[in-house]
Amino acid sequence: MLEFLSSLKFVPKDLPSPALVALSFSGAIGLTFLMLGCALEDYGVYWPLFVLIFYVISPIPHFIAKRATDDSDAASSACRELAYFFTTGIVVSAFGLPIILARVAVIKWGACGLVLAGNAVIFLTILGFFLVFGRGDDFSWEQW
Repeated sequence: MLEFLSSLKFVPKDLPSPALVALSFSGAIGLTFLMLGCALEDYGVYWPLFVLIFYVISPIPHFIAKRATDDSDAASSACRELAYFFTTGIVVSAFGLPIILARVAVIKWGACGLVLAGNAVIFLTILGFFLVFGRGDDFSWEQW
């Protein structure tokens, strides 16, 4: 098979990282759950899309803490702990928004379940991204 790939001038080392492919796939699955919770004919309300804001702002405290603290060897720092606290608040808010919307009958409970499933998948994808690419080795998110 390598002979076939080399005849196509395709070097196997140019393949994307399996972790990157898995993260992309899981992100697509999570967004599919979110869109299904909004766009299915029984639901048809797009208010749950506001959780996209939480997806965008959830890594920001980590970025600020990573930039503000230079002691990467320390087990814990006040800045890093504060970033964990703010990130936890953002994630809990993302799970709370669809529950509140379903409780006040803005969306149906089935849509709430789909949005909560999408939240779980997306936030696990974000966590996986930082676990895989946040180690500071040769291939990290800091290069992007």
